[in-house]
Amino acid sequence: MTIVKYKTNIQCTGCIKSLTPVLNNLDNIDSWKVDLESSNRILEVDLDDNDKETVFNAVKGLGFEIEEIS
Repeated sequence: MTIVKYKTNIQCTGCIKSLTPVLNNLDNIDSWKVDLESSNRILEVDLDDNDKETVFNAVKGLGFEIEEIS
């Protein structure tokens, strides 16, 4: 299990609504959440492997900015 945090530009619940089916369909994600209260809009993902690129590409593919921070 690997927890990865990303800085994003996810702004609102509408953004999360568009993100939900994409992230929920990724096989290597156990859970995820977005902290909309944070100025960095932190996306925290619990992976069952080390394939961080899958998450990065999925979020980027929806048009959001994403940068791994830990």
